Amino acid sequence: MTLQNDKPALIAQKALWMRRRAFKMVFDAQLGHPGGDFSAIDIIATLYFGVMNYDAKTPNMPGRDRFIMSKGHATGALYTALCAAGYFPEDWLDTYMKPRSMLNGHPNRNYLPGVETNTGPLGHGLPVGLGIAIAGQMTGADFRTFVLTGDGEIQEGSHWEAAMTAGNRGLRNLTWIVDRNRLQQGAGTEETNGLDPLDKKFEAFNWDVAMVDGHDPAALLEVLSAPAGDRPRAIIANTTKGKGVSFMENKASWHHGVPNAEQFDLAMKELV
Repeated sequence: MTLQNDKPALIAQKALWMRRRAFKMVFDAQLGHPGGDFSAIDIIATLYFGVMNYDAKTPNMPGRDRFIMSKGHATGALYTALCAAGYFPEDWLDTYMKPRSMLNGHPNRNYLPGVETNTGPLGHGLPVGLGIAIAGQMTGADFRTFVLTGDGEIQEGSHWEAAMTAGNRGLRNLTWIVDRNRLQQGAGTEETNGLDPLDKKFEAFNWDVAMVDGHDPAALLEVLSAPAGDRPRAIIANTTKGKGVSFMENKASWHHGVPNAEQFDLAMKELV
């Protein structure tokens, strides 16, 4: 097998570890957003272990690719990825959401290496990524900027202002990934404020659009590694909230649900 063909297996292995570790963090803290963690983990694992250029020992390396976790509540997914990538030791994960922990409920770049910008209030990740991508375009830098948003979050108008500007400027160094699990806090996205046809909306804003199974490492690797064209790219990653744990999948209640001991044990038996 070639190294490229080995990558999906490596990504799947990392994603499994991230799910198990993130769920333990939520269980120990009795706080978190495991449903959204689990819908996003395969995407984030693919970026960190198959696509992005970075150096965990030099977090502010000028030529690094930038990753913006706009759905900042899904810190279980982000923190486990940063840990597995070598930004900080694993025992830091045990402090998740504890007093004075660097691993807050929302990521803070002032506390944690590898976090590009503070996120939490939804709707701001793409505008920040837009500014970073414009800076790269203006200076001729070759780094790429990846922004991961939830689908419920793109009901925020600030995303569409950023999308309009990115399309107008032809920001080929910007990739917007939508975690399309179709559930937000309390209800489905289409019940709350319908988004479909999402692909046509992106195209109207002058973005290249691709759709992918957000839980298939090989498919994610292919679409996220594709050469840039002359426009920004929007990747609609079709996912399942709570992916990997039967009693969590497609349940809006697990947006911010926390497991009891019995549920934790059952999830650990399924996540193998």
